[in-house]
Amino acid sequence: MGKYFFSETEIKNPWELVLTAFWQRYPNPYSSHVLTEDVLFREVTSENLLVSRRLFTKTNRLPRWAERIFPGRRSVYIIEDSVVDLSNRSLTTMTWNVNHSKLMRVVERCVFTGEQDRPVWTHITRQAWISSGVFGLSRPIQEFGLARFRSNQLKAMKGLEHAISNLQKVSSSCHGESAEKPKNVNSAAKNTQKPQQYI
Repeated sequence: MGKYFFSETEIKNPWELVLTAFWQRYPNPYSSHVLTEDVLFREVTSENLLVSRRLFTKTNRLPRWAERIFPGRRSVYIIEDSVVDLSNRSLTTMTWNVNHSKLMRVVERCVFTGEQDRPVWTHITRQAWISSGVFGLSRPIQEFGLARFRSNQLKAMKGLEHAISNLQKVSSSCHGESAEKPKNVNSAAKNTQKPQQYI
């Protein structure tokens, strides 16, 4: 049995801004582990859904004890499928690694939803399933994977906030506002973090 991660977050920014920032996250100061990003497929369906598939290349540093067993620098290929539903103001993503899956498999599902009664807030639900097929070492590998995922999702949120801040600065500039007074993303996009669950 693998490890499970669950978290819920609310950020004080409208869903439309968060959606735009989602596509412009990379590069950012918190994503040095993300090496490449490529769009493999994108279309608008007959139901007016935007369906995309992207491929990411990321570094995957192992703990020191694991590097003795699995030596060498590792690059991991990540597939991300996403569906944008404008009518329901939702973005759903599913990501998973396509190589090194016997060593560790990480599947993540995120849902970004615009709140109907609070239009300036976006609700984010994040789930992850972490497993390993290495006999005798699956438990410590899964524990490491859970800790790594927790660290990376915090970096992902900071990267998203960075992209939001950049968009707000551009918007202020376009509207003739002073570049000296951008909206403070630390207060405007302050996270209301609900308790995370680990199993």
